[in-house]
Amino acid sequence: MGKEEIIARILSDAEAEAERIVETAQKNAADRIAEAEEGAKNLKAETEEEISACAKRISEGKAAAARLDSSKLLLAEKRRVIDEIYARALRALLALGEHESLVLVGRLLKENAEEGDEVVFATDYPHALKAARLPVVAEKKLKIGKPQGTGGGFVLLGKACDKDVTFRALLALDREENEPALAARLFK
Repeated sequence: MGKEEIIARILSDAEAEAERIVETAQKNAADRIAEAEEGAKNLKAETEEEISACAKRISEGKAAAARLDSSKLLLAEKRRVIDEIYARALRALLALGEHESLVLVGRLLKENAEEGDEVVFATDYPHALKAARLPVVAEKKLKIGKPQGTGGGFVLLGKACDKDVTFRALLALDREENEPALAARLFK
């Protein structure tokens, strides 16, 4: 073999090696591109799932907030209706005719007053003068104080304790005891 043949063979081997290296590099590049595309595809799918889940959570949160706001508004309206019922009841008690009002106050004095208590009628109770002359006042030796406060009815000032027997206080007690049943009947 001559020198030129050796050089030609070395060049030929080098070209073959270069082609093999280029083929390997191209195959590696193609594999990496395929892997990158697959990774990008997977990442895109994961991101879309996360976005979908996040959108669902936001939507459910907004829906829950809307339901809560709706419930609050409904509850507020129910309370407003019950407030109005008790406000009308107070107005009705204050507007009772003289006879009915005196019968009611007489019964309340019999049930609640202790001998020697002081009766302080509310300033907005229209029949205080006649109520002060009811037989129960003399029977229980009740003292009549200067009218004060509002809410109809009266307050009993006693030796052991004071009792609020105003119409407003009686209605508040009634509301405390009966509001759930009243709400159940009104808002089936």
